[in-house]
Amino acid sequence: MAEGFKVDLAALEKAASGITGTLTKLRFRKVSDLDPRKEEIGHGHLADVLENFCTRWEIGVENLAKDAAQVSQRLNASVKAYREIDGQLVGQLGGTLASSDARDPAAEQ
Repeated sequence: MAEGFKVDLAALEKAASGITGTLTKLRFRKVSDLDPRKEEIGHGHLADVLENFCTRWEIGVENLAKDAAQVSQRLNASVKAYREIDGQLVGQLGGTLASSDARDPAAEQ
Protein backbone atom coordinates (compact mmCIF):
# COMPACT_ATOMS: atom_id res chain seq x y z
CA MET A 1 0.00 0.00 0.00
CA ALA A 2 1.31 3.43 -0.92
CA GLU A 3 2.37 5.70 1.90
CA GLY A 4 1.37 8.85 0.02
CA PHE A 5 3.20 12.11 0.35
CA LYS A 6 3.00 15.39 2.19
CA VAL A 7 3.72 18.85 0.89
CA ASP A 8 5.11 21.36 3.38
CA LEU A 9 3.34 24.51 2.18
CA ALA A 10 5.11 26.70 4.72
CA ALA A 11 8.47 25.54 3.37
CA LEU A 12 7.38 26.34 -0.20
CA GLU A 13 6.24 29.80 0.89
CA LYS A 14 9.49 30.38 2.79
CA ALA A 15 11.54 29.37 -0.27
CA ALA A 16 9.54 31.69 -2.52
CA SER A 17 9.92 34.52 -0.02
CA GLY A 18 13.67 33.94 0.26
CA ILE A 19 14.08 34.04 -3.51
CA THR A 20 12.04 37.23 -3.73
CA GLY A 21 14.14 38.82 -0.97
CA THR A 22 17.35 37.96 -2.77
CA LEU A 23 15.99 39.39 -6.02
CA THR A 24 15.06 42.61 -4.22
CA LYS A 25 18.64 42.95 -2.96
CA LEU A 26 19.97 42.34 -6.47
CA ARG A 27 18.00 45.30 -7.79
CA PHE A 28 20.15 47.61 -5.69
CA ARG A 29 23.48 45.97 -6.50
CA LYS A 30 24.77 45.76 -10.03
CA VAL A 31 27.94 44.13 -11.28
CA SER A 32 28.73 47.42 -12.96
CA ASP A 33 29.15 48.87 -9.47
CA LEU A 34 32.27 46.70 -9.18
CA ASP A 35 33.62 47.72 -12.58
CA PRO A 36 36.51 50.12 -11.91
CA ARG A 37 37.51 52.87 -14.30
CA LYS A 38 40.21 52.01 -16.82
CA GLU A 39 42.59 54.51 -15.22
CA GLU A 40 42.35 52.63 -11.92
CA ILE A 41 43.44 49.36 -13.53
CA GLY A 42 46.63 50.77 -15.00
CA HIS A 43 46.80 48.38 -17.96
CA GLY A 44 44.67 48.92 -21.06
CA HIS A 45 44.26 45.30 -22.13
CA LEU A 46 43.52 44.12 -18.58
CA ALA A 47 40.94 46.91 -18.21
CA ASP A 48 39.24 45.83 -21.44
CA VAL A 49 39.16 42.18 -20.36
CA LEU A 50 37.77 43.13 -16.95
CA GLU A 51 35.10 45.33 -18.55
CA ASN A 52 34.09 42.49 -20.88
CA PHE A 53 33.97 40.06 -17.97
CA CYS A 54 31.78 42.39 -15.89
CA THR A 55 29.42 42.95 -18.81
CA ARG A 56 28.98 39.20 -19.36
CA TRP A 57 28.68 38.62 -15.63
CA GLU A 58 25.88 41.21 -15.43
CA ILE A 59 24.02 39.46 -18.26
CA GLY A 60 24.40 36.15 -16.44
CA VAL A 61 23.11 37.62 -13.18
CA GLU A 62 20.12 39.13 -15.01
CA ASN A 63 19.29 35.76 -16.57
CA LEU A 64 19.59 34.01 -13.21
CA ALA A 65 17.34 36.64 -11.64
CA LYS A 66 14.69 36.05 -14.34
CA ASP A 67 14.87 32.29 -13.74
CA ALA A 68 14.69 32.77 -9.97
CA ALA A 69 11.62 34.99 -10.34
CA GLN A 70 9.95 32.20 -12.32
CA VAL A 71 10.82 29.66 -9.62
CA SER A 72 9.35 31.94 -6.95
CA GLN A 73 6.16 32.48 -8.96
CA ARG A 74 5.77 28.74 -9.55
CA LEU A 75 6.30 27.93 -5.88
CA ASN A 76 3.60 30.44 -4.94
CA ALA A 77 1.29 29.03 -7.63
CA SER A 78 1.86 25.51 -6.26
CA VAL A 79 0.97 26.62 -2.74
CA LYS A 80 -2.19 28.27 -4.04
CA ALA A 81 -3.17 25.16 -6.02
CA TYR A 82 -2.63 22.84 -3.04
CA ARG A 83 -4.69 25.11 -0.80
CA GLU A 84 -7.53 25.27 -3.32
CA ILE A 85 -7.60 21.49 -3.71
CA ASP A 86 -7.48 21.01 0.06
CA GLY A 87 -10.40 23.40 0.44
CA GLN A 88 -12.40 21.57 -2.20
CA LEU A 89 -11.72 18.19 -0.61
CA VAL A 90 -12.70 19.44 2.83
CA GLY A 91 -15.94 20.77 1.36
CA GLN A 92 -16.66 17.50 -0.41
CA LEU A 93 -15.87 15.39 2.63
CA GLY A 94 -17.93 17.68 4.83
CA GLY A 95 -20.87 17.29 2.46
CA THR A 96 -20.47 13.52 2.38
CA LEU A 97 -20.38 13.27 6.15
CA ALA A 98 -23.34 15.61 6.57
CA SER A 99 -25.45 13.66 4.09
CA SER A 100 -24.77 10.37 5.86
CA ASP A 101 -26.61 11.61 8.99
CA ALA A 102 -23.67 10.32 11.02
CA ARG A 103 -24.77 6.71 10.47
CA ASP A 104 -22.26 3.97 10.03
CA PRO A 105 -23.52 1.86 7.09
CA ALA A 106 -21.31 -1.06 8.12
CA ALA A 107 -22.98 -1.20 11.55
CA GLU A 108 -26.40 -1.75 9.97
CA GLN A 109 -25.53 -5.06 8.36
